Amino acid sequence: MKKGLFTLAILLLVGFNSTAQQVEFEEFDLDNGLHVILHQDNTAPVVITSVMYDVGGKDGDRARTGFAHFFEHLLFEGSENIGRGEFMKIIPANGGTFNANTSQDRTYYYEIFPSNKLELGLWLESERMLHPVIDQVGVDTQNEVVKEEKRQRYDAPYGGILEAIGSNLFKVHPYKDPNIGYMEHLDAATLEEFNAYFDKYYGPNNAVLVVAGDIDIEETKKLVRDYFSAVKKRPEVVRNFPKEEPITETIKAQAFDKNIQVPAIIATYRTPGHGTRDAYILDMISSYLSGGKSSVLYKKLVDQQKQALAVQAVNISQMDYSIFALFAIPLGEVELSTLLSEIDVEVAKMQNELISERDHQKLLNQFENQFVNANSSIAGIASSLATYYLLYGDVNLINKEIDIYRSIRREEIQAVAKKYLSPNQRVEIEYLPKKEDQ
Repeated sequence: MKKGLFTLAILLLVGFNSTAQQVEFEEFDLDNGLHVILHQDNTAPVVITSVMYDVGGKDGDRARTGFAHFFEHLLFEGSENIGRGEFMKIIPANGGTFNANTSQDRTYYYEIFPSNKLELGLWLESERMLHPVIDQVGVDTQNEVVKEEKRQRYDAPYGGILEAIGSNLFKVHPYKDPNIGYMEHLDAATLEEFNAYFDKYYGPNNAVLVVAGDIDIEETKKLVRDYFSAVKKRPEVVRNFPKEEPITETIKAQAFDKNIQVPAIIATYRTPGHGTRDAYILDMISSYLSGGKSSVLYKKLVDQQKQALAVQAVNISQMDYSIFALFAIPLGEVELSTLLSEIDVEVAKMQNELISERDHQKLLNQFENQFVNANSSIAGIASSLATYYLLYGDVNLINKEIDIYRSIRREEIQAVAKKYLSPNQRVEIEYLPKKEDQ
């Protein structure tokens, strides 16, 4: 339901000051295990109600991939008290907006309302959790919606890059399968399987509710209990995903895209899950290499040597394993191997010498700015609170994560580049135009 290739970002509606500020919040649990986080800010008459479920593309039967993303759509169909299609009419009719998004690790729903509609937002989310209608009509309807989304996003030029990375970088972990799943799996799924999936993953004890904005804390606590206490606790979700063997020799692969004319080269590495210090440092390395037009790779390959149409280094943050990927599209007759060699030169420089103090300070400034912007609205704060609780296990990272970035030294950047980004630790993918006879 949310567009974007590498990132999941919420467009923010309510702005605050552009300087970092302490975010106050209060947490409590209902008897059914639902974790609740409240953040009060009465500077604007806006409130967000949001629920993040601990379920994503990696969960479920590997012969039934894509269920988490499918439910992102399906749970807007209606409930025992909300008619089919009414969910998406009620919200705008009451001055609100809404959306949802799914990653490999979690699913997130939210509504933003005028603050006098707080109770409505809580009722809608409780209906989704308590008794949604999951029937064949809804399944058939959303099946077509998901197929159209796949056509628009994954079948667009270079839209299969993430699928190519996942299927080649992972062999046994469910990250090998695309978040949207395989359409034949959804086509073959029965209504009983969809209901069983909901019963397993959408219990209150597998979720966090965040209410933020123009609220009264005590009144909101009462409303939360009124609307969510009736939801029954479910059995705890137990996960035991297989572990990947380390990559010790370069793996070469090819992937084909019928929607492109210009090939691309991808070098991708399996790196530590988010929350580890090394993952934070890899974030910095990706920004150093390609964070904007003044970055090392852009200046070299696009501006100066005119060898690339585009170049990017990205650290895709995930819970079990993250993905570090280098990507480039050649200009003219430049060979893919030439582009990769030129990129490797810059990575090797990071491994063999410290980045300059000036570049280090620039990185610190960039991450400070990103951190402030991420929490510059009620919507951003709500998303951060849910994410830090569910995926990182520390809600107060909303206030202290920037200190982790501030503490990263140049020597650590060099050491982490050496540790994870050598050619023998990666998969090299030639991403090629697909010919008609292939």
